Amino acid sequence: MSLTFANKVTVGRILLVPFFIATVLSLSPERPYLRWVALGLFLTAVISDVIDGYIARMHHQKTKAGAILDPLADKMLLISAFTCLYIRRGNFEEIVFPLWFVVAIISRDIILLLGAMIIQLITGQLEIEANRSGKTTAFLQIVCILGMLLQWSFTRIFWYMALIATIISGVIYIKEGIKLINDNGSSSH
Repeated sequence: MSLTFANKVTVGRILLVPFFIATVLSLSPERPYLRWVALGLFLTAVISDVIDGYIARMHHQKTKAGAILDPLADKMLLISAFTCLYIRRGNFEEIVFPLWFVVAIISRDIILLLGAMIIQLITGQLEIEANRSGKTTAFLQIVCILGMLLQWSFTRIFWYMALIATIISGVIYIKEGIKLINDNGSSSH
């Protein structure tokens, strides 16, 4: 079976991530234009996420591959963005991510990825369905990344909003994951 158009857009988003990483890690005072290149790559990835979701829903192109690839692409983009922007923080004038913020964001995503692998191992299936708290968290994290790239003075406000949303969504996803594992265990007896 070939990939749907929505899946191809998602794969394209995954392929953008290394270029985004290379661009951010190449930032320097001698090449300030690279910040705009990084912003363009990031926005392209974010917009393609919206497009592939819309196509999958409207044209009935939801697939198992898409259900795995889409959140994977999101995690790859956000984790690499926070990590690389923190590493290259010396290239930004004022707005730089504090270490505690980056660790909190990445820790939640690593915990969720490990939880997804455990659920897959135990239940043999993995249905990742983004809930409202997860979508809100992703939106706030995207705003934080845009805020750092654009050096918006009010970005720090979004750090705290993103941190709270990250913690709440992490707890919700962990509870849902435990419920899935427990339900699978009770149905196998």
